[in-house]
Amino acid sequence: MQTAEPASRPTSFDVAVIGAGVVGCALARAFTLAGARVVVLEKAADVLDGASKANSAILHTGFDAPGGSLELACIREGHALYHEVRERLGLPLVRSGAMVLAWTDEEVQRLPALMAQSVANGVTDIEPLTGTEARALEPQLSDRVIAGFRVPGEHLIDPWSAAHGYLLQALANGAILMRQAEVLAGHHVDGRWHLATTAGALTADLVINAAGLWGDEVDRRFTGESWFTIKPRKGQFVVYDKTAAGLTGHILLPVPTGLTKGVVVCRTAFGNLLVGPTAEEQQDREHATLDRKTLEALMKRGAEILPALAGHEVTAVYAGLRPATEEKHYRIRSDLAPGYICVGGIRSTGLSAALGIAAHVVRLAGCSGTVLADPVWPKMPNISVDGQRDWQSAGHGGIVCHCELVTRREVEAALAGPMAAGSLAGLKRRTRVTMGRCQGFYCSAGLARLTEGRLAQPMLGPGHD
Repeated sequence: MQTAEPASRPTSFDVAVIGAGVVGCALARAFTLAGARVVVLEKAADVLDGASKANSAILHTGFDAPGGSLELACIREGHALYHEVRERLGLPLVRSGAMVLAWTDEEVQRLPALMAQSVANGVTDIEPLTGTEARALEPQLSDRVIAGFRVPGEHLIDPWSAAHGYLLQALANGAILMRQAEVLAGHHVDGRWHLATTAGALTADLVINAAGLWGDEVDRRFTGESWFTIKPRKGQFVVYDKTAAGLTGHILLPVPTGLTKGVVVCRTAFGNLLVGPTAEEQQDREHATLDRKTLEALMKRGAEILPALAGHEVTAVYAGLRPATEEKHYRIRSDLAPGYICVGGIRSTGLSAALGIAAHVVRLAGCSGTVLADPVWPKMPNISVDGQRDWQSAGHGGIVCHCELVTRREVEAALAGPMAAGSLAGLKRRTRVTMGRCQGFYCSAGLARLTEGRLAQPMLGPGHD
C-alpha cells in the first residue's frame, strides 16, 4: 500500500493548517509564500475529500454576497487573485458570464434590489435584460423567462485543479502534507501548540482550523468549546452528457433566496452541463445520499429552463455537503486562544473566496516571515476542455479512459510526486478517469491493475474481488 508521506519528517512548524480542502490548500500556499514552515494535516486518505469534493465550480464575483460582509471582501479579493495567478499555475478559466433570470412576477420585483446590491458590492458592469433580450443571448431558454440581468465577470473553473495547484505550490516551496493525520488534541504550552494526531505528534506556533464540516469539533479540541455549530447542507447535482453543453454559453442563475443561491444550470470546465444544487439540511456530516425524486425534480427544473435538455442523457449524479452554520456569515476569528485562528462556516462560496480568505488570515496572523523572493511556480496539467490535453501530445502511453481521454501518462503522473493520489476519488479529481459517460464500466479493470499497490485506499480488495 502506498504511503504518500515520508516516514521521517520535521515535527516542528511555524504554522499547522488543519484540513486540506480548497481553503486549507490556499492557506498553506499563502503562509508558505510568506516564508513560514507549514504543515497541512488532513484526516482523509486524500486532499479535497470533504466539502471541497463537490461544488458547481463557479468563480463568483460577489455580486449577491451580503453587503459589507467579510464574505464579500474575501470573494472580491479571491476573484482578483485567481485571475492574477491562474496562468502561472496552469489553472483554466471559461469566460462565460452569468445571467440572473426571473421566472415569476415576484422574482421580477426583486431584481432592482438585487442589481442595486450588485452595484453596491462593486460589481458595476451588470446589464439589465428583458425576456426577449435574454433569449437573444441564449436561444435555448424557455419563453417563460420574464426578465433578468447579466453579470459578465462570473466564470467557470476547474474546482479541483485550483485547490491542487495552491497546495502543490506550497509543497514545492517547502510545505509538508500529512494525510490520514486526524488531529486528536492540542495543548498550548510555553507559547507553542503541541498537537496529537493519528500520524504522530508535532508542534506549531500557529494553528489554523480549516476543518470544514468538522470545524466546530476541532474548535472544541483546541479551546474546549465552539462558538458555532456546523449544520451540514446537502446539495445534489445532475450532470448531463457533453452533447448538452451547447445548450447554453452562460451560467444560468435563479433569483437567490435568503437560504440558497438556488438551482443553477451551467456548462462545466470539462464539457458537460450541470444542474444543481439543492439545499437540504441534515445532521450527518459524512454521507451525502442521493434521492431519486429530488434528482428527478432537478431534471424537471433543468428542462423548464432549457426545454431541449429533456432530450439529453444524464452522465452522472452526485451530492456534496456544505459546512453551513446557524448564521450565513463566515466564522473567522483569531481571538479564541493564543496562536489559534478558526476559519469556519465557509459555505458555497469557498472556492471563489479561498485565495481571499487566505490573504485575510495571513493579515490576521501578522505573519512576519520573510516573503519568498523567488518562489517555485509549478504548473498544473490541463484536464479541462479549455486548452490542449495530454492525449494530443506524443508518447502518452495510450488512452486509459476513452470517455474522458485520460492517458496512461496522466495517471502515472497523478500517482507520483508530493501530492500523489491516495484514493480512486483523488485520482478522479486529478485526471477525470472513470468520470465520463460509462462511469468507469470499461476502464476500471485496467485502472485497478495500473494502480495496484499504489493507493492508500486500493481499488481492489483482498483476492481482487
